[in-house]
Amino acid sequence: MCARPTVPVLAFGGILMAVTQTVVVPLLPDLPRLTGSSPGAVSWLVTATLLAGAVLTPVFGRAGDMYGKRRVLLAALGLMTVGSTVCAFTSDIRVLIAARALQGAAAAVVPLSISILRDELPPERTGSAVALMSSTVGIGAALGLPLAALIVQYADWHAMFRATSALGAIGLALAWWTVRESPVRSPGRFDTWGALGLAVGLVCLLLAVSQGGQWGWGSVPVVSLFAGACVVLAVWCRQQLRAKQPLVDLRLASGRRVALPHVAALLAGFAFYANSLVTAQLVQAPVASGYGLGLSIVATGLCLLPNGLIMLVLSPVSARVSTAYGARVTLAIGSGLIALGYVVRIIDSRHLWVIILGAAVVSTGTTFAYSALPTLILRAVPLAQTASANGVNVLMRTIGQSVCSAAVAAVLVRHTTMIEGVHVPTLPGYQLAFAMAGAIALVACAAAIAIPSDAAPDGPRRPAGRPGPTQETALEGSS
Repeated sequence: MCARPTVPVLAFGGILMAVTQTVVVPLLPDLPRLTGSSPGAVSWLVTATLLAGAVLTPVFGRAGDMYGKRRVLLAALGLMTVGSTVCAFTSDIRVLIAARALQGAAAAVVPLSISILRDELPPERTGSAVALMSSTVGIGAALGLPLAALIVQYADWHAMFRATSALGAIGLALAWWTVRESPVRSPGRFDTWGALGLAVGLVCLLLAVSQGGQWGWGSVPVVSLFAGACVVLAVWCRQQLRAKQPLVDLRLASGRRVALPHVAALLAGFAFYANSLVTAQLVQAPVASGYGLGLSIVATGLCLLPNGLIMLVLSPVSARVSTAYGARVTLAIGSGLIALGYVVRIIDSRHLWVIILGAAVVSTGTTFAYSALPTLILRAVPLAQTASANGVNVLMRTIGQSVCSAAVAAVLVRHTTMIEGVHVPTLPGYQLAFAMAGAIALVACAAAIAIPSDAAPDGPRRPAGRPGPTQETALEGSS
C-alpha cells in the first residue's frame, strides 16, 4: 500500500464528496426558474443528499467491516458519480432530487477511508493520514462554493455536474487502482432490520429538523415526525441490544471512551457549520444594512476559500499535537479555538479582514477537533468495527450540522429588519448565532476533557504480521 499514492487518492475522494455536497448551494436561488419548480421543491436537492448520507454512512460502514472496505468504498464513489452524471443531463426536479440522493452515498467515503488507513498503514503514518482524511470535509466544502459559483457565472449550470461527474470517474478509477482490500473483516450476517429501523428513525428526525422552519415547528407533520423518530429509534435501540450481530454495537458505544467522542462530534459539527453558514449570508448582506458588504457569490466563495487551505496545511500540525499530548487534548484545544473564533466574530463583523480572521480561527479549531475525533474512536473500538464506529461518528457530525442549520435559521428569522423592501437579518441576530455556536464549542471542549485518557482495556489491534501499538498512548503517538 505504501508504494502507491493511496493516502492522497483517499483524500481526493473525501474532498470530492464535500465538493459534491456543496456545489448546489449557489444554484438554489435560480433553480426554481431553471427547473420550473417551487422553492420548496428545490430545497429537497439539499435535503435528499443530507438524508441519504445520514442513513447510508453507518450502513455502509458496517457493510465495509463485514464484506470489505474497498468494495463498499468503490460502491459509494460509484453511486456519487452516477448521481452527478444524471444531474448533468436533466432539468426535471424529481429526477434531480433522486440523483442528489445517490450523491449522498459519498458521505460514507470518509469513515471507510479512515478505517482502511488504520488497517493498512504503519503506525508512524496513521495519525497524520487520518488527520488529513478527517479534514477533507472542511477542505472540500471551502473549495466547492467558489468552484460552483465560477461555473454558474460563466457557464451553463449543467456544466457544474459534468465537472463533478468527470472528477468522480477519476476518483473511482484511482481508488480502484491504488486501494487494496483490507484483510480485516467482521464476518456474520448483516442486520437488515437494524438498517431499516435506523433509516426510518433518521429520516423522521432529520426531515423534521431540516423542514421545521418551513413547515412550522408546531405543525402536525413536524411534531408527528419527531414523535415517530422517538418511537422508532427507541424500538431500534432495543432491537440492537438483542441482536447477536447488531448494525451498531450500542454496548460498546455507551462507554465513555466511545460515547463522549460521539457527543463531541455532534457538538463540533454544530459549531463548525455555523461558520460557513453565517459568514456566507453576512458578507452578502446589502451595504444599506450598516454591516453588510454586498459581496457577490463568487466573492463570498473566495472569502471562504482560505478556510479550506488552513485545514489542508494544519492537519499534519494537529497530528503532531496529538503525538505530544494525546488526541483528547487536541480535541479540547480545537473546540476552544472554535469558541475563540466566534468571540472575534462577535466583537467585529463589519470589516472584511476581521471576518476572514475570525473564520480562519474557527477553521483552525475545526481542523484540530476533526483530526482528533477519528483517532479517539480508533483507539477505543476493536479493529473489526472501525468503519462502522467511524460511520456513526460522522453521522453525529451530520446531525450536528443539521441542527445548527435549523437553529441558525430560527435565530435569524426572529432578528430581521426591512432593507430596500427585503427582510434582512440584523447584526445582533448574527452575533447571537455566533454566541450560540461558541457556547456549543465550549460544551464540546468540556466533553473532550471528560474523555478517559487511560489505555484501552483490549488495546487497538492491527492486522496479523503488522507491528503496532497496544496502548492508547501508542496509537495517539502514531499521529
